[in-house]
Amino acid sequence: MKWMLLVQIILIIFFLMNFKFTLLGTGSSMGVPRPDGFFGKCNPKNKKNFRTRCSALISFGKSNILIDTSPDLRQQLLNKKIKSIDQVLYTHMHADQTHGINDLRIFYLKQKKRIPVYCDKPTAKYLYKNFSYCFKKKYDYPAFLLLKNLKKNFEIRNSTKKINIKAIKVKHGLIDTVAYIINKKLAYISDANKFYQKDFNNFKGLKYLIIDCLRYDKHPSHFNLDDVLRIVKILKPKKTILTNLHSDLDYNKLLKILPNNILPGYDGLSINI
Repeated sequence: MKWMLLVQIILIIFFLMNFKFTLLGTGSSMGVPRPDGFFGKCNPKNKKNFRTRCSALISFGKSNILIDTSPDLRQQLLNKKIKSIDQVLYTHMHADQTHGINDLRIFYLKQKKRIPVYCDKPTAKYLYKNFSYCFKKKYDYPAFLLLKNLKKNFEIRNSTKKINIKAIKVKHGLIDTVAYIINKKLAYISDANKFYQKDFNNFKGLKYLIIDCLRYDKHPSHFNLDDVLRIVKILKPKKTILTNLHSDLDYNKLLKILPNNILPGYDGLSINI
């Protein structure tokens, strides 16, 4: 009995200390299906083809760091039974990454402290202009978010562990978006169509590359499948996971045509880092 108890304690400690990365949403700006029920070329009988808009979660110990506040954030958090959010990282200002911001309010009410939000200057300006009540007291409602300057390299700590984050700008059509590299092992690039040459080496040889793959055809502000295949040959990550998937991209069809080191993402996919 003592041996079994010791094993349980070790497993609990391992769980609390482990870093986990979860894709809360893997769909493009309209999701799959679209609001009108259109699935495109995706088989509606496969649950992995049901895609909410992109958000992700980094968990370590009892800490949860959210990347982006998708318009589908409420349901994503309910699906994964997330009870707390401690920090928020934003990739960019677009609506499919930001418009679920009000769903963070409950975590302020529970935790009794404002939630730090990290983003670049254009995103900070957009958030403050369009969601000012989140950042300053208005109509007797308290501010529940706190804007923080986004540095290229920074740490987030809890009582037992720290996580290292590198923020790197990548091109996304007419704007820049932020890619995040976690503990030098995992890169999350949800919206992009080009790397800046000076930063390219930061993405080489990672354990995981989670990358925008909108569709088969070319797009002016997103990588397509051919782009991703070319990038993987150069960067050589151990495993690549596709996200921001449009309704053109059926999960099972992708599985059949992709090499073993590349997988289509799906809502709720979790990996240890």
